[in-house]
Amino acid sequence: MDNFREINNDILKEWLNFREEEISALTCAEDKKHWIYFDEISKKILKNVPKQNQKYVKKQLNKLDENFLDYLCYWNEKFYRNGFVDGEMIVMGCLEE
Repeated sequence: MDNFREINNDILKEWLNFREEEISALTCAEDKKHWIYFDEISKKILKNVPKQNQKYVKKQLNKLDENFLDYLCYWNEKFYRNGFVDGEMIVMGCLEE
């Protein structure tokens, strides 16, 4: 059996990708309420930046967006994966007795 605590391209990764797509669909009002509307926020920021600085600020905002998404994906996968493995260990422990 694979070590599911290690982040690999496995069935757990496929499930997490599916969940990410499902969450991004914003299927309910509560999801929409807590979504980060990065594009809208960036547009508002860029409206208030002098023309000569807009290209630089836009580049930095895009880096921030990418970095934030990478951060969320990493932590979500790490903790969902470890929660899954912890649950699996509890079940397996119950079956051993």
